[in-house]
Parts: sequence; C-alpha cells; structure tokens
Amino acid sequence: MLLITRDKYLNDLIARMGNGMVKVITGPRRCGKTFLLFDLFEAHLRAQGVDNDHIIEIALDDMSYAEYRNPVQLFEYLKSRITSRTEQYYVLLDEVQYAISDEELRGEEPPRLYEVLNGLLHMRNVDVYVTGSNSKMLSTDVMTQFRGRGDEVRVRPLSFAEFMQVYDGDVQHGWAEYVVFGGMPLTLSMHTDEQKSRYLENLFTETYLKDIVARNKLRKSQELDDLTNVLASSIGALTNPNRIKATFDSVLHSKISTRTIVQYIDYLEDAFVIEEARRYDVKGRKYIGSPKKYYFEDIGLRNARLGFRQVEQTHIMENIVYNELRMRGYNVDVGIVEQRGTRNGESYRKYLEVDFVANLGSQRYYIQSAYQLPTEEKIAQEKASLLGVDDSFKKIVLVRDVVKPTRDDHGILTMSVYDFLLNPNSLEA
Repeated sequence: MLLITRDKYLNDLIARMGNGMVKVITGPRRCGKTFLLFDLFEAHLRAQGVDNDHIIEIALDDMSYAEYRNPVQLFEYLKSRITSRTEQYYVLLDEVQYAISDEELRGEEPPRLYEVLNGLLHMRNVDVYVTGSNSKMLSTDVMTQFRGRGDEVRVRPLSFAEFMQVYDGDVQHGWAEYVVFGGMPLTLSMHTDEQKSRYLENLFTETYLKDIVARNKLRKSQELDDLTNVLASSIGALTNPNRIKATFDSVLHSKISTRTIVQYIDYLEDAFVIEEARRYDVKGRKYIGSPKKYYFEDIGLRNARLGFRQVEQTHIMENIVYNELRMRGYNVDVGIVEQRGTRNGESYRKYLEVDFVANLGSQRYYIQSAYQLPTEEKIAQEKASLLGVDDSFKKIVLVRDVVKPTRDDHGILTMSVYDFLLNPNSLEA
C-alpha cells in the first residue's frame, strides 16, 4: 500500500488539538479526508498514548453506521461512549452531510446535526473532528452556527510534491503523469492509463455530479453536464454567466437562464469541483466584478470530464499553480494592471493581466505562469504586466523548463515550476 504522509494537513490538525472548537475538515470526495482523519490522525493520537476507548470514530457514509445518521441516535450513542467527565475523548465523524436531512439542506429546517456538535462542545473533555464534502453546509453554515467555534481545515487532492513522494520516476515523467491524471490519491495505486481514465470518468459522473443532482433535487442533469463541460474547456479564461449563456444559446441551442447558470456554478463550488478567482485592479486596489476565472480542484477530474481530449499544457500548468497557491493558504486573485500612453499622437489605455496575485497576511506575490519563454518577445510579453506593478512585493515568472532561478535588472525572478511546486518555501527564496 502506498503511504502519502500529507504532513501539512496532519500538522494543521495537531496544531488545533484541544482548542475548544469543532475541527471541520472539508474537501472534495475521495481526496483523502478519511485517510487523514482515521489513519494519519488516529496514528498520531495512539502515538500520544490515547487508547481505543477514548477515540470514537463513525463513518456516516458507511451503511454499518446508517442508524447514526439520525442526529438524536448519534448523540445518544456518543454520550454512551463518553463515560468519564475528566478523561479526554476524541470524536471523529466522517462525511457528516449524511446526518443532515434533505429539508435541512434546503434550509427548510434548522440542521439538527449542529445541535449534536454544539452539545459535544459543552463537554470540556471532548475534542471534535468532522469531515464533509459540501462547502456551504460546512465552511459557511458551521462557522455561522458556532459563531467562531468552528475551525476549518481545507484538504485538497494531492499536490505535485505529495504525488512525487510515491511516484516511481523522475520529475519530468512525474509531471507528464500529473498533468493528465491529477492528484486523486487512488489513481496512484492503478497500473494502466485505462484504469485511471475510467476511474476518474466514473468518479466525476457517478459521485460528483450525482451528488449535486441528488442534494439539490435537480429534475434533469443535462444542463449541469453541459455547464461543467463549458467550464472545463475554459480554465484560465475570463468568463461570466452572460458569456456562458451565449455559448449555450449559439452552440448548445439551450435556453438555460443566467440565473440557473449562476446557481449551477454555486453547486459545483459547494461540491469542491471548481473555485473562482476574482479580478483585482492592482493600481486601483479594488476588486472588479465580472468576468472571473474558474479553476478545477483536480486537473485529472477536469481532463476526465473532457474525455482527455483537451490536455493543453499552458492552461493546465496555470490551474496547477493556482491549486498550489490555494493549498499553501494564499488568497488568489487575477491581477489587472492599467497601462496608459501615447501612440501616433493619440492617447491609449489598455489592461494587462497578472495571472495571480497571491496574498497571505502581510505577504504578497505577483506570479506569471508562462510555461515557456522561447524568444525575447515572449519574455517581454510575460513581464510587461509585472513591470506595470509599482510596489515592492516580489514578482515571479514560472516556466515549465528546468532553469536556474535568476533575477533580471527589475528584480523579477524567473524559476522552474518544478522548483516552485516541490519546495514549500520557494516563494521566499
């Protein structure tokens, strides 16, 4: 069995032990949340001397625990296991959305699961950890319900560095594999491209899309399927619901409404299929509304959705860089830099794009995902927007080739995407 340590997420949990909050582990289905909680974190607890009776684990998506999907029965069971008021207990609940009814998911009733978790919070000797695959229910609703007593740990598919922990080959061959099949952990145990392709295609259709259809009571799924394909085809491109509607009208001959498109995009985000990156006016220091960019949380699932027919290296590398920055905890926007000048006696104004403006606390980085810089013209093109940024934060160009990190006369750093992805401190170098 391949063991991927996932140290970042394990350390995130360890750092939150005993903080008096519900630790909410969110992320897409099959990305490794259960393994993190029931294997890696449990192993840590046992290494700290915690015995089995004080670790209460329930996998609510397992039919063996179906009776505990009823919040009342779940709470009664947990109380029966917590037999001391002084000894420390750890409650680990996996896929807690199974303990929420359809009426609660639609907002027609207050979720009773929160009453269970709130009751556990009042037991000072109980430390609570839950996982789930619905961002609205967990990331938003839990934080609202507990008013500062919910603490989210966001888990993602394998990063390139995690993937390379167990990949049997050099970094270039690893990259070639990763840009096609992505970072869903189970693919690493498969031996043929056919197995991986079929697994990812089925996972997207039979798990992700069916979950969205069932959870949101959609009567037909064709428009959701079509929208997913449109978004998968346009990673790295600015778009908005009106543009998507125009595509539906002209190409798909569908009369889907803009409102429905917005709603379906929300459903895909709630299921951790996609994330949005907003545009940010660097000089004006303000956000610009529509259009936005959408990136897939796992590039393998994105490729599978398109039948592995659109594996464009430039856009895929951009998506992978975005995911890496988000995994490291950065808020990531698409930067816009206004450029003004005079040409042939006439003034002009144009906007240049910085692929990513990454912010974390007081840190900020401007990053271009360039793939290749074969000519001086291409180098100038990729650096133009960075040269238009007039602050002192670090500016970086990432290329796919193996290159030694170098800075030009303007202080712009060019480095290999491999160095960026494999070194967690690469941005600080």
